[in-house]
Amino acid sequence: MTAYRYYTATSLDGFLADEHDSLDWLLSQPTGEHSILPYGEFIAGIGAIITGRTTFDWVLAHDGVVDGAWVFTQLTFLFTHRGLDAPREGVTVVSGPPAGHRAAIEAAAAGRDVWIVGGGDLAAECARSGMLDEIFVSIAPVTLGAGRPLLGGRFDLELREHGTNGALLEVRFAVLGERT
Repeated sequence: MTAYRYYTATSLDGFLADEHDSLDWLLSQPTGEHSILPYGEFIAGIGAIITGRTTFDWVLAHDGVVDGAWVFTQLTFLFTHRGLDAPREGVTVVSGPPAGHRAAIEAAAAGRDVWIVGGGDLAAECARSGMLDEIFVSIAPVTLGAGRPLLGGRFDLELREHGTNGALLEVRFAVLGERT
């Protein structure tokens, strides 16, 4: 069965990116050789990707294109209210609620998992639609004071696992549902 997984990082005060949409604060953090969920193991189980426009644009601007193609080999569903100037192979532009695209996303995943790459508002919208099963977050020892929130909304989570990777605290949560 396809699981929806939000594999991401955050500052200690809960921001994915600073107020300028920069991840410099994260990229400067020392990492170790051990992780409770190594990226290679994680990405091997991913069949499709969901991303928002701000995240997509950031990845493109920071070496997210290899020989003119989108960096990920999995079909990517780009949620945006704006068109895409230059179509990218493997990227399907969609709009509206994620639930309206669930069948197509799961068909593209072909029995593997779906990675919600970002951002926090899109991940929250997926959670409200029952399309977020797990959050794996690396917490950096830095505060930003402002920026893009980790997850827009109120949700109950269950701690499943925790560990460290260099300076990062890694935590895996199951998503139980929206807090009312």
